[in-house]
Amino acid sequence: MKTAFLFPGQGAQYPGMAKDFYDADHEVRELFSEAADIGGRDWAKILFEGSVEELKSTDVTQVAITLVSLAASMALESRGIVPSLCAGFSLGEYAALHQAGVLGRSDLLRIVDKRGEILERVSRSKDSDEGPVGMSAVLGLDITEVRSAVTGIPDVYIAIHSGPNQTVLAGTAAGLGAAEAELDKAGAMNLVRLRVSGPFHSPLLADARSEFAEVLDAAVFLDPAIPVFVNTTAEAPCGGEEAKLSCLDQLSMPVRWVECQNALMAAGPDRVLETGPGTVLTGLWKTLRNGLRAKPAGTLEAVEGLVKD
Repeated sequence: MKTAFLFPGQGAQYPGMAKDFYDADHEVRELFSEAADIGGRDWAKILFEGSVEELKSTDVTQVAITLVSLAASMALESRGIVPSLCAGFSLGEYAALHQAGVLGRSDLLRIVDKRGEILERVSRSKDSDEGPVGMSAVLGLDITEVRSAVTGIPDVYIAIHSGPNQTVLAGTAAGLGAAEAELDKAGAMNLVRLRVSGPFHSPLLADARSEFAEVLDAAVFLDPAIPVFVNTTAEAPCGGEEAKLSCLDQLSMPVRWVECQNALMAAGPDRVLETGPGTVLTGLWKTLRNGLRAKPAGTLEAVEGLVKD
């Protein structure tokens, strides 16, 4: 069976995630220990006892979600479920690159740890008296309608094309407020501020590029062992250097998730699994209306259910 793994991004986090994997598998506990050694934090305590607000901070969320995604992948693979192709949504692209053999685990953990720290710091430098920078999901309009409504509004950008009628904006507090007012007039069904603490995938984070480039240069990027469809191009890079460039470009360029899903579907998977916390990507996959449903695989119960199917 040709299986695709989809790895979720920031915003999918929730308190207590991955505790079932952690309690059941010593290799997952070793994973958490390795991450603690790299970042100097007790990740088990943070994930299992941290509040919603604590988990929202970018310097926490980046590693936290990555750990859950790796734990879920380990649980699947230990039960004989391995991917033939994969993709990751925003932050999830790093777990996908690890899954595809591009990044080793230590490099992966170091990158997401530093990425979280850098993006949190740069994001806070963009906050103002009007409020923090952030992101807002626009439901019920296509991307052309969204672009038309926000054109000319300062400091707001299209950051993620997540579905045919779902787009995510990134911006300053003032920019998002002005954009939401215009989108409401344009007939948006709903406008939802996301549980993130930065204006990801927008020019507002261009200041992070040079520092993050040094982080990436210190890591080894190998050629992918399986296709991994990246956010910036919606294509599967042939080499490690292409994958590294996508990681860098992703800081300030939009996530082309609709195109990623289409490209992945064209590769012909028989099964699609959301390998990490939540069910956001499972829901987005439904917008393809292709008859193949994605299934969540972010808890031990869900993984064991897949084995029984």
